[in-house]
Amino acid sequence: MKIKNTEIKVMIGDITEWPADAIVNAANNKLVMGAGVAGAIKRKGGKIIEDEAVKNGPIEIGQAVATGAGKLSAKYVIHAATMGMDFKTDEIKIRNACRSALNLAKELKINSIVFPALGCGTGGFSLLASAKIMAQETLRHLRQAETTLKEVIFCLNNQEAFVVFNKGVLGYLEYVTTKLSGGPYVTVDVIIELPEGIVIIQRSNPPFGWALPGGFVDYGESLEDAVIREAKEETNLDLTGVRQFHAYSDPQRDPRFHTVGTVFIAGAKGVPKAGDDAAGLKVIKLSEIKNMDFAFDHKKILEDYCNSK
Repeated sequence: MKIKNTEIKVMIGDITEWPADAIVNAANNKLVMGAGVAGAIKRKGGKIIEDEAVKNGPIEIGQAVATGAGKLSAKYVIHAATMGMDFKTDEIKIRNACRSALNLAKELKINSIVFPALGCGTGGFSLLASAKIMAQETLRHLRQAETTLKEVIFCLNNQEAFVVFNKGVLGYLEYVTTKLSGGPYVTVDVIIELPEGIVIIQRSNPPFGWALPGGFVDYGESLEDAVIREAKEETNLDLTGVRQFHAYSDPQRDPRFHTVGTVFIAGAKGVPKAGDDAAGLKVIKLSEIKNMDFAFDHKKILEDYCNSK
């Protein structure tokens, strides 16, 4: 499957044979290459890989370093520390190691990276859990970071592990990017209290009408940051004393698609002025609400607000 410009693949094979830009070694934090994937990399690529790695260690568990790949087809080996010398691992260690490997791939500006099942050899971690953790971190990285990666490959050495990873990576990502991406979408709105009344904006995009200032929450943004940003963009006001009022989730509240909205109450500093995202702006008295037409369910929200006072 593809996320943005990056292909995600789950394959059966020998990770040491892949002609990728980088293969990942599930390392210990001292970067000594003993058994498992590390041992296979050292045997085929040469002890030069371990010598270079050890010079860079020890590192914190969850961190990663890159070395040359010796006699291997790859350009680099990325040593991602999933455990210490007690050979114990867990979700946080695997998550951080995967994240560090992906960030290092970005720094190296490489096009392809091959992962083993992190933590599932010597560490004895669940294959399915590892697959989902690595899928989550890959999705997070590709959504949040500018990357040169064109391929992220998960390489398993047997059919049983392949079946588990195929479900845990591709099945999971398919679910997140198709079913969950269809909504519900997260929105915020704000009731801005000024001495003269409540601030409302005239929408410049359909659905048209008067509405509370607000909009969609961006990926990686908190509700509070989103409502502060939207209010500034639409009203030129800087919110103060932001506090949550109520959440609204009726699937029919937005004629475009299913949204779940959190409404805030706040004061504000500045001079109210319609921004680029608004066709107009008014400050109204609460008594005017009943005679006005509002987009979405904003009339109900304001009625609930009035009844709460």
